[in-house]
Order: sequence, then structure tokens, then C-alpha cells
Amino acid sequence: MTDLFGGAAPYYAKYRSGHGDPAIEHLAMTFGRDSTVLDLGCGPGTIAIPLARSVREVLAVDPDEEMLAEGRRLAVDVPNVRWIRGDSTRLRELPAFDHIVMGRSFHWMDRRTVLAELDELLPPGGVVAVVGPTRDPQEEPWEPAMRRVRDEFDVNTFTATNSYQATGEHPHDVLAVSPFSDMDSTMYEDRLVYDLNAVIGLQLSYSYTAPARLGARVESFKEAARKALLRLNPTGRWEHVAVTEVLIARRPRT
Repeated sequence: MTDLFGGAAPYYAKYRSGHGDPAIEHLAMTFGRDSTVLDLGCGPGTIAIPLARSVREVLAVDPDEEMLAEGRRLAVDVPNVRWIRGDSTRLRELPAFDHIVMGRSFHWMDRRTVLAELDELLPPGGVVAVVGPTRDPQEEPWEPAMRRVRDEFDVNTFTATNSYQATGEHPHDVLAVSPFSDMDSTMYEDRLVYDLNAVIGLQLSYSYTAPARLGARVESFKEAARKALLRLNPTGRWEHVAVTEVLIARRPRT
């Protein structure tokens, strides 16, 4: 994967919402306390850090050294997370693992290739877990304003071969034709409140508006976002119900 998130790590750690305790507990019960879990595309440890309380070890892997540094900072008292620079094209270079979880990273990968390789690497009973938005996520209430600002700054998403951005295929569709086609899905809701600074910070955590992508335009982007958001909602306060799907995929029983 290309470095998509240059300069975004502090914003990601501060402003991206976690997946919530129920989702993490679901993963922990699925994996089991004696397991080593690969968190592929871990970012600053959104899943890895809370999950580490309930498993033997988490291999937290990400291509972005800034994300890993932020994760190490946040996990200073969590000894059983191993932070490793790597990506989905280097799975065979990693230490052995029993299960894998992918959060908001899975949609960037060449997913069919990754799943085929995981079929060779995961032991019998190994689980592929994908955590993220549902098939039809509710649009965030500030998105109409931010869409116009992104158009003004001419920033668009990146794509990778067979990624969600390239194909539009939901993880369900990709897993259904993979070696891990036995799927179970559970939804969790969380009501979140954002102020103006949180919404702007959230934009700087995204790949298409990461500080490295905006370059010298970061401050002008923040000011444009501030004006557009206040025009949309002068209170500068938003509520949003986030729905997280925990998708557990296994090899079919033979």
C-alpha cells in the first residue's frame, strides 16, 4: 500500500471514534484468550490496544511509521502489543498468528489476493474478522458541507487493485467467494457527539484530506471547512449514530 495517511496519525488517534467495547468484546470472545491476533492496518491501535487486554498477543502491523509511533505512545502500559511496520503484501514476513482482524484498512487492500494468502497462513480454525461500517452506512450530518469543501480543494480518494474504492464490492461480497465464506455478522450502535474542532480534526485523519496530501493548504482547508460547517449548523455541534459491523468469517466446515 502507498503511504496514504502522511501527517494524519495524531488526528486519527484523537478524532476517529473507536469501535466500542461491545465490538471489542465480541472479537475477544471469538479469538480466545490464548490467541495471537494480527491486526493488519492497525493505525494507532484503535483495535489492537483494547483487544490486547483479552488475548495473548496482538501483532499490530501498519505501513505508516507515524501511525505506529502514535500507537506505541498510546500503548505505553500495554506490553503484549508488538508494533511492526508492514502491509498486506508482506504477510509471509510476519510472525505466526492464529487469527486476523482488519478494521478500516481492509477496503484499501487487494482483498482477493490477501484472503487467498491468509488461507495458506492461518491455522485450521483461524478466523478472519472485519470491523467497520455496514453495507449502507448513514451519512454523517456534516458530510454535505465537507463534500463541497473537498470539491473546492480538488481532493479525491486513492484506489488499489481489487480494493473497495476500485470495485465497489462490500466485504460480504468478497468473502462470499473466498476460502472464508462461512460468515456471521453482528451490528453495534454508538451515539457520538462532535464539536466543530472534532469534525475538522476528523477530516485531517482521512487519506484524501491528510496533511501530507493538502501540503501548504492545510490551514486554508481548515478555515474553509470551519466556515462551511458553521453555515450548515451555526451551533457547531453534531450528533451521529455510528453503526459498526463485526463480520466474522471462517472456512466452511467440510
